[in-house]
Amino acid sequence: MTKALAPVANALLKAARAAGADAADAVAIDGRSISIDVRKGTLEQAERSEGVDIGLRVFIGQRQACISSSDTRPETLEAMAARAVAMAREAPEDPYAGLADTAQLAMLRSAEGLELFDPAPEPDPATLQEDARRAEAAAQSVKGVTQVQSASAAYGSQAIWLAATNGFQGGYGRSSRHISCVAISGEGTGMERDWCGEGRIFQADLPDPESVGLLAAERAVARHGARRPKTGAYPVLYDERIASSLIGHLLSAINGSAIARGSSWLRDAMGTQVLPKGITLREDPVRVRRSGSRPFDAEGLQSRVKDLVADGVLQSWVLDLATARKLGLESTANAVRGTSAPPSPSTSNLILTQGDKSREDLIAEMGTGLLVTSLIGSTINSTTGDYSRGASGFWVENGQIAYPVNECTIAGNLRDMLTRIIPANDARDHLSSVVPSLLVEGMTLAGE
Repeated sequence: MTKALAPVANALLKAARAAGADAADAVAIDGRSISIDVRKGTLEQAERSEGVDIGLRVFIGQRQACISSSDTRPETLEAMAARAVAMAREAPEDPYAGLADTAQLAMLRSAEGLELFDPAPEPDPATLQEDARRAEAAAQSVKGVTQVQSASAAYGSQAIWLAATNGFQGGYGRSSRHISCVAISGEGTGMERDWCGEGRIFQADLPDPESVGLLAAERAVARHGARRPKTGAYPVLYDERIASSLIGHLLSAINGSAIARGSSWLRDAMGTQVLPKGITLREDPVRVRRSGSRPFDAEGLQSRVKDLVADGVLQSWVLDLATARKLGLESTANAVRGTSAPPSPSTSNLILTQGDKSREDLIAEMGTGLLVTSLIGSTINSTTGDYSRGASGFWVENGQIAYPVNECTIAGNLRDMLTRIIPANDARDHLSSVVPSLLVEGMTLAGE
């Protein structure tokens, strides 16, 4: 599957050289997907897409330009290369742009051993429709559910090939299978919704549709009768479903693009405490059978395990080649890209140290506070780390869940919040972000 893309990528490189490019890289992606939505037991929507997308980046000295297309005819490749070279000649010089040196290139250039692609046959639409129907029926059977907003099943596969004039050639395939359900309890202005979604690389690993529908329904029913909570300073427990968003703000702050611009609230934090002692944030992009895994990054550098934070202390920025050069450092092999833009730094497969207590233990210990299960909107000051988000979930009194809440805002400063997190032990290992529920003391809560 991936090998079929190699001739296209190499034809782009040849055309770029012929058009006058000093160097170039090309990416080709062959993707296909099918999605089925069911409502009231019958098919509501079916979507299928498939096609090849190609992208070319050319260099004229220190000037670069990118161009993309979905047409792989030889005449189109030649026209793409000519336009890209013409664009690069007019682009401003970027002293940090350029391909990787040959010595930096990955030795492993396939996903052999990572189990990123399910060899089982692609499911037919009838199979996906039946999965969605079963999830919907299970949700509808739960007392208190007034309607099922949606039930869906989907399959996707993708082949990727990267080639460059520095000698890199490599590619891999990946697949995915999903089931999701959104249930509603209550009527009119008293309606509350919640959801459940499960995804796996291998179809055989996917939970049965009934478990997805039942959990979505139970969550929606538990939210019935939600009201605004009290205003004040309280502990806030981020449920495992949304706790990774808190760590995501840390990752944004240590992203090389933000550091190079000087616009991060952690721009001067290297080597300092950013999480509590004893907590490590590890990136492992080569975990077997995980959706975020990859054998190499978008610039052909070897993916590798690294601790971004060790024992609470910040160890590394997240860098691609360009941001590393700007900062006088080495790339951390974190480049990602699409077909129409240059690479940029990003992370995959994160693992945060878990605690020794369950979510229920933390609820019991927090006394009075808020368990957050859903976040909406956000106001994050990237320079200061000031944080404010809309939230809903459950009010906790005397260490027990008292009632569901909505229409409230939680606020604080990320640097202070992250150094106070207390992790539970409930992270789901199959996810690409393995982050447990996180308790943060002393948050500001605006409710009634």
